[in-house]
Amino acid sequence: MLDALVWFFSNIGQAFVNVGYALSHPGQWLSWMGGLETTEDKQALMRFIYYGGSTEFFFVAFTVFLIVTAVGLWRNSFMWGCVRVLEGFANTVGRFFAWAGLLMVIQQIVIVFMQRIFTVAEISLIWNVDFLTKDVSWWAEELKLYNAMIVCLCATYTFVQGGHVRVDLVYSAISFRAKRVIDMFGSLVFMMPVAVLTWMYGWYFMWRHLVTPKVAASNALELLMKKARILKWNVETIGFSPNGFNAYFLFKVLLVAFAAMVFLQAIAFFYRSYLEWKEGPASEGKYLDRDTLGEGEEAYEGTH
Repeated sequence: MLDALVWFFSNIGQAFVNVGYALSHPGQWLSWMGGLETTEDKQALMRFIYYGGSTEFFFVAFTVFLIVTAVGLWRNSFMWGCVRVLEGFANTVGRFFAWAGLLMVIQQIVIVFMQRIFTVAEISLIWNVDFLTKDVSWWAEELKLYNAMIVCLCATYTFVQGGHVRVDLVYSAISFRAKRVIDMFGSLVFMMPVAVLTWMYGWYFMWRHLVTPKVAASNALELLMKKARILKWNVETIGFSPNGFNAYFLFKVLLVAFAAMVFLQAIAFFYRSYLEWKEGPASEGKYLDRDTLGEGEEAYEGTH
């Protein structure tokens, strides 16, 4: 038990050192953005991959959370500001990518007309532009990407809007402050750990489809540095059919984005629940930006 506590607090202390070193030596992990021209660039990318799913990165994020939370407990106005920023971010991203649903419907209609009525084999967004001209099957499979965007990038937006289905056994029968305690417990015990696990598995899952040689969570940094000598981009471009959609690596990117957004929303939900618990029922829904159908449509809201 004592060893575990020492390990825990030493990692929190080391997080400050790691952040300082990363900020003072950006080339050590960001030089690959200019291209993989030198061995140093390849090693920088390997460091980026390794630390992106590492214990060190987790404790950096966790330490930042502790500091922000401590400041918020001291200044509740600062915590409310964090809630507004994080919920605003979820709403902005979600409202933008929700339009993917409309694009999905329009594209499906175009595919049906072009394939069944005009019997064409290809669809081009711009005439005679090769990279915008794809087989009909490519466009049909690409519809799954729109669906993935909605699921991954609109999940936290739907959460803020109160649109997720909930199984309510005791929640509605308890007091206001008891509900906030349950919300705080749920955000810390369920939302955050699940988001962290999804990130840790999704991070390496994504990079295995972007670079070669393959990387894994079990690889030590020393092994990745050795692999860096033969590192090169190997973006996944294999579809399920010869002329089908060939950018499935984007689904792996969306998985990582989903995990990050859920983690941030868990923080926002914990802060909101704490502040509402502290300030009482009068603060319920404070600064909450929810969509509305407009004046006179209140009876229909919450039924979709």
